[in-house]
Amino acid sequence: MPFPTGQRIMAKCRKTPDEFDCNRRYSACNDTRIAQIFPVNFDPFLAEHRFGYGPSTTVAPPENVADMVSELGRADHARSAFEVPPFQVLQDALALRIRFNSYARKHPDTAEGKEALKKARGILRDMRKEHSHWFVQTQLRRITATHGMRERLTAFWANHFTARGGGGLLRFASPLYVDAAVRPHVTGRFAELLTACVTHPLMLDYLDQNTSVGPNSRVAKRRNNRRGLNENLAREVLELHTLGVDGPYDQNDVRELAKLFTGLSATRHYGFKFRPAMTEPGAETVLGKSYGADGGLTTIRAVLNDLARHPATAAHIARKLAVHFVSDTPSGDLIDHVAGAYLRSDGDLMACYAALLEHPEALQAKVTNMRPPDEFVSAALRSLGVTAQRLQQMDLAMVRKIFFRPLQLMGQPWLAPAGPDGFGEADSVWATPQGISARLDWAVTAPAQLMADLPDPRDFVHSTLGGRVPEAVQFAANTAETRAVAIGLILASPRFQRR
Repeated sequence: MPFPTGQRIMAKCRKTPDEFDCNRRYSACNDTRIAQIFPVNFDPFLAEHRFGYGPSTTVAPPENVADMVSELGRADHARSAFEVPPFQVLQDALALRIRFNSYARKHPDTAEGKEALKKARGILRDMRKEHSHWFVQTQLRRITATHGMRERLTAFWANHFTARGGGGLLRFASPLYVDAAVRPHVTGRFAELLTACVTHPLMLDYLDQNTSVGPNSRVAKRRNNRRGLNENLAREVLELHTLGVDGPYDQNDVRELAKLFTGLSATRHYGFKFRPAMTEPGAETVLGKSYGADGGLTTIRAVLNDLARHPATAAHIARKLAVHFVSDTPSGDLIDHVAGAYLRSDGDLMACYAALLEHPEALQAKVTNMRPPDEFVSAALRSLGVTAQRLQQMDLAMVRKIFFRPLQLMGQPWLAPAGPDGFGEADSVWATPQGISARLDWAVTAPAQLMADLPDPRDFVHSTLGGRVPEAVQFAANTAETRAVAIGLILASPRFQRR
C-alpha cells in the first residue's frame, strides 16, 4: 500500500515555509487533517512502548501518530519543569576549584592554604551530588512526559554524539552537555544539531581537538612546540556522526577535515574559544570540494552543513533511527523511506520522525528490540508511577545504590560509554549473564525501595503489559509469594524487556 512522505505530512504543519523555531514550527498542526494521512491501525500501547518509555499510570497515551508528531512540535515543557543547569555552572566551578587548588599548592603549610584545599575538595563533593540530582531530573522528564518520544530522541542523539569528561569536575559534565548541545536541537535540522555537538567544549576536549595544531600554523612554527595535527574529531565526524563507517571518504579526507577543524578549542575553564594561531593556512579539500583559504568558523560551519546534506549521511541517520526504534535488522524499504524524507527536507529531523512513524513497519505488533538498561529502568519507573517527591528526596548514597551501581552492573553506566561510538544497539550487547542477573535483581528489590505501597500485581501486569500478558507472567503475578517478587517478575519478563 502506498503511503505519503514525512515531508508532505510535516508541510501541512508549518506556519510559514521559512519559520525555523523548532519548538513552534509544527504547533499549528491540524490533528484531524493529519490523522487521515497516517495509518488507522494505531495501537496506543505499542506506540508508547516502542517510541517512548512505556505506558504511564497518570498520563494518557497518544491517540494516533499525528498526536505523537504534534507533541514533538510543541514547547519542551519537561525541560523547564525539571531543570538541568547550563554548562556555565560547570565552567564557574572549574574556575573556582583551579583558583583554590593553586592557592593551596603555593601555601601548603598555612591555615589559609589548608582551607583553600578544603574548599576545592568541597566543590568536587558538591558537583558529585549535583550530578545525581541531574540524573533524577532526567528520570522525572521521562516519567512525566506527555508522550515519551522526545525523551527517547534526546537519549538517542546523546548516544550518537557521545562526549564525556575524563576526570575532575569534567567527569560530571555529560548531562550538562546533553541539555545544552543535544536536547534543544532534536526537533530541528541535523546540521544544527551536528554543529552544536561538534563545537561544544566537552566534545573538543573528549576527542583531543583542543591540542590539534595545523602543521603550518603560527603555533606550529614556534620554538619548542610539541603539538601536532590530531585527527580524532575529524575521523569521528565522518565515521560516526555523518557519513558512516562505510561512507565515501578516505584517509586524505580525514586529514583535510582535521586541518579545517584546527582552531576549534576551549579555554582552561572549558568555554568555547576559536584560536586563529592554531589554524592551518590555505584551502583544504574534503570529498572533492575545496573550502576557502580564509578558514575560521564560517568555513567549519560550511563543511559541516555539506556533510549533513550528503546522501550517505541521510542513509546513515535513517538506518540508526530505524535500528533504535524498530528493529536490529530494519528493511531497506524503511531505511530508504526515512532517508528520502531527510534528503527532501534538507535534514529536517521532524520530517524524518514523521516518515519513520508513518511506515507500516513502525507499529507492527512483533516486538524485537531489547531495551537497554537505562531505558529499562526509566520504563519501570514510569509504569510504577514513582512520584517526583520520592525521587527528589533521594540523596547521593541512595541514587548510587538504587541506580548508578545497578546500571553499571547491567552494562550501561549513565552517559558513560567506553568510546565515542556510544552504547551498542544489538541485543547481544545487553543479553549477558551479568546484565540479565542485574536486571532481575533490580526489578525485585528497587520498586519496594522507591514506593511505600507497591501496586497490586494482578492490576499492574495489565497496565504495564497491556493486552499482551503471557500466561506464565499472569501466573507469576497471581501466585508469587510477595508483591515485590511479583512486580519484579513482571518487570523482568521478556514482554516488558522488549519493545
